[in-house]
Amino acid sequence: MQYTRLGSTGLTVSRFCLGTMTFGLQTDEATSHSILSIAAEAGVTFLDTADVYPLGGDLATAGRTEEIVGRWLKGKRHQFIVATKCVGRTGPAAWDQGASRKHILDAIDASLRRLGTDYVDLYQLHSDDPSTPFDETLEALDAVVRSGKVRYIGVSNFLAYRLARAIGRADLHRLTRIVSVQPRYSLLFREIERELLPLAQEEGLGVIPYNPLAGGFLTGKHNVGVPTPGTRFTLGNAAARYQERYWNDQAFAKVEALRGIAAEAGFSPTGAAIAWVLANPAITAPIIGASRPEQLADTLAAVDLRLDDVTRHRLDELTVEFRRGDSAR
Repeated sequence: MQYTRLGSTGLTVSRFCLGTMTFGLQTDEATSHSILSIAAEAGVTFLDTADVYPLGGDLATAGRTEEIVGRWLKGKRHQFIVATKCVGRTGPAAWDQGASRKHILDAIDASLRRLGTDYVDLYQLHSDDPSTPFDETLEALDAVVRSGKVRYIGVSNFLAYRLARAIGRADLHRLTRIVSVQPRYSLLFREIERELLPLAQEEGLGVIPYNPLAGGFLTGKHNVGVPTPGTRFTLGNAAARYQERYWNDQAFAKVEALRGIAAEAGFSPTGAAIAWVLANPAITAPIIGASRPEQLADTLAAVDLRLDDVTRHRLDELTVEFRRGDSAR
């Protein structure tokens, strides 16, 4: 495993971050713990979760993933960098969601309890909440850092202009600065190359992209037709979102072309897709995941792969329309 700094901070993280959003619904606890152990043995020290996980669940399951991760972390918390998120709905009350001061202060305490720890290393806004003023949100995040419950703060799923505004407001009021951003990024979704990634580089932000394999679509394991049972494309309330993102003729054609390009370079489709993300200098640590332990081997091996200039250019050209934002939805 390789290691790097998270943006311009002094925090060292593994070059891969293990995502856990399948834990507790698609993946039972014993299997989840096995996945965590295999990743740890390979040198992955960066873990990402969220208070609304597992993916595809509902209010009844919200928080289950953090509990699973927390039980696995018992006795070895100091060996890992733990990231979690808030903003999503976690309860029935109107204030059980969003980026208000009340919800952030409630949410961090609930996450700490489920994770079995007294602090998280990186606390992230899971999405933008335009209904709450940035100053209120940033002051609440600053408070949880000053309390010792959080070490660093970040955001996920933010538009570039909103992230720039949040950074500006924090700087103006001398509040804890945002140090990372977690966007969706893969060969099949490249819009962030236009504004978000340049902003991240200019501001010294770590970039922790999720879906580097497009929810498993870029592995080449899916066939045209009915979505594959037991995958994110059929899982609970997330299925429609993943089908809308990737399940279309254009994406299938790109995956077929990826197979050929990867084979010529001596890579698997998984290896080529992950290596392409890693090759972008703006990227800190892609979030990888698995629903079965054996799925991790190919992904973890990609940390040592290097695309030659020709192969990388071919992949860039193959998916350039996904950078412009005019691709099929």
